[in-house]
Parts: sequence; structure tokens; C-alpha cells
Amino acid sequence: MEGVQVITQDYLNVHITKSDSEDAAPVERRFKKGITIHEFKTKLELVTGGSAATMKLKVFDKKNNFICDIDNDDALLGSYPIDDGMRIHVIDNFALVKDFGESDSAERFRLSEEDYEKKGDTLRSFLQRNRLGKYNEEEMNKLKEQQQKELEEEAKLAEAVLVGARCEVRVPAQAVRRATVRYNGPLEGARGLWIGVQYDEPRGKNDGSVNGKRYFTCPPKYGGFVKPMYVTVGDFPEEEFDLDEEI
Repeated sequence: MEGVQVITQDYLNVHITKSDSEDAAPVERRFKKGITIHEFKTKLELVTGGSAATMKLKVFDKKNNFICDIDNDDALLGSYPIDDGMRIHVIDNFALVKDFGESDSAERFRLSEEDYEKKGDTLRSFLQRNRLGKYNEEEMNKLKEQQQKELEEEAKLAEAVLVGARCEVRVPAQAVRRATVRYNGPLEGARGLWIGVQYDEPRGKNDGSVNGKRYFTCPPKYGGFVKPMYVTVGDFPEEEFDLDEEI
């Protein structure tokens, strides 16, 4: 059908790097081709600690040749020319601003404030001349307003999700899963609020812990963390299943 993206529901194994950790080893992750770029960025928040609202994504092949920018949040991940083993580099404006601030502070630590101001070739003077990072007040205000609006909307959704409640998790391009809410709050290194759930079936990704930190306890593969927008609370009976019938 014209105008409709049709993507086979398979996966991509890619390497993730980020702008604030150029020397760090790439992180390998697996994603469904059928998710939107906005959903992909949301998943990357857990990997990079950045913000989906300010991420810029670039694709590089296995020989480190630049392929393309990922610049359409409504497109599907599989619609881009990305193959297994390629690298997706995450550039985050807020992360860059943080780096600028840290470098600025390090330089001032070695010099007095007066001597630092006299220098004309410093990082601070470069940023001021070119109105970059924290010295572009208009752009910074726009980014902060956008981020604050998203956080407020997310907080409203999270208020309705109580720990202990039954729910359905409806992530686009994935099967609907029933679960019990086990956690509601922030995750270390990730932006915003997250809902921790224990699925009725072993269709999760963890046991209630992420990156070595425990938020709740459940059997392996029964736990998961999703954004509030994907959680619907209701009187959902527990699903019955037989592991002997699973392949």
C-alpha cells in the first residue's frame, strides 16, 4: 500500500557509541526493525543516559564509513540502511553542554579566573564567539522547555501507575504482555521515569535489576522496565500458560 512502511519483524544487532565517551568501547545491543526512531531513541536513553528529545544519530558501517543520519522520528528503524554489526553514534546536545562545562572548569582550576579571562584561545572564548553550548541562550531555553514539557507529561502518566497494580504493556511492534507493577520511579543513568513490571510469562529481559542495580526482585526473564506511556493499568487477570507447550 502506498505511503505505508512495511518492515519484516526481525532484529538488528548494532554497536552504540556516544559523543561524551569517544574513547569508550562500543556497546552492542539488539533492536527490532519495526520500532519507530522515537522509540529507538527512548531505548537508547538507558544505554547512553541522554535524552531522546535532543539525540542526533549517525550510522557508520563496519569499516567506519559514514552512511547516513537518522533524522525522522516517525520512520521505522528498519527503513534505514542499517545492517548487523554497523555502528550508531549518538550525539546529545545536553551531553555536549555538560562536557563544555567540565572542560571549562578544569581549565580554570589550573589558571586563576583573571588569567583565564585574559586568554583569547580558550574553550570558553570559542564557545562565546560562536554562541555554542551553554552560551547559546535561545537554543538552551528551547531545549530545556522541550525537555521539561516531556517530563511533565511523563510524570502525569506515571501518577496513575501504582505499585502492585495489574497492567498490560503495549510497546509498538511487540506482543501485548500482562504484568504486575513492581516499581515506579527513576533509573540510575536514564532520563525520566520508568515503570518496572513483573510479567506473567518469562518474556522480559531481567530479574528486576539494571546495570547491576536492583529495583525489585523477580525470576530471571520475568522483569522489564518500560516508559509510562506504554503501560495500561486495569483489572487484567493473570495469564495462564504452560512452559511445556513453549518451544
